Amino acid sequence: MNKNEKFVITINREAGSGGRTVGSKVAEKLGVPFYDKALIQALMEKYNLTAEEIESLKGRKHNWWSEFKRVVGLERSMANSVIDTPDMYNAADIFRREVEILKGIAESESCVIAGRSGFFVFEDHPNHLSILITAPLEQRVQRLMRKQGLTEEEARKAIEKVDAQRENYINKYTGTSRYDTRNYDLVINMAGKTEDQIANLILAYIE
Repeated sequence: MNKNEKFVITINREAGSGGRTVGSKVAEKLGVPFYDKALIQALMEKYNLTAEEIESLKGRKHNWWSEFKRVVGLERSMANSVIDTPDMYNAADIFRREVEILKGIAESESCVIAGRSGFFVFEDHPNHLSILITAPLEQRVQRLMRKQGLTEEEARKAIEKVDAQRENYINKYTGTSRYDTRNYDLVINMAGKTEDQIANLILAYIE
C-alpha cells in the first residue's frame, strides 16, 4: 500500500480483540478518517439512502462524499452512536447500500474502515491494505469485562454471539469466511500486545 496516494485500510477483527481501537489509532496516526458500523448505519437510517440514490449522488458530484458530509453536517461523534438497523430494510438491501457508501467514501478520500466486509468490498481496489486482528479468547473476555463491566459469563456469551453473527453475515454476502487468511494482507495476533503497539506495527508495515 502506498500511503502517498489515495488508500483504504480495512480491518476485520474478532469481538473483544481491540481491533476497532487499533483501526481508530491507525487512522489518527495517518491523519485520515475512521469509519465503522455505527457510522454507516447512522447514515442509512438518518438520511434514508437507497443504493440507487447513493449511486445517483456519486454520478452527480465528482467529490460527492465531501459534499454530502458538508450538507448533512456529519459529525465524527456519530461513530460512537449505537444505531439499530431500521426494520423497513431487508438485509440484502442493507448490504448493497453499505457497499455503495463504502466505495463512495474510498473514491473520495483515504480512510480506515473497521468491519463491514471491507476485505471483500475492496478486493480489487488498487491501493488497499486488508487486515485481520485476532486475540486469545481469555484476553478478549478480560477486555470485554473491563471495557463494558460484564461478568465473565456475560463476556463469553457476548463474544460467542457477535463472532457468530459476523461470520454468518460475511459468509452469506461474500461466500467466504472472515477467518480465511487468504482474504488479508496482514493477520495480527493481539496476544500480550497493546492497541498502540499493534497500530505502530501496522504503520511500520506500511512504511
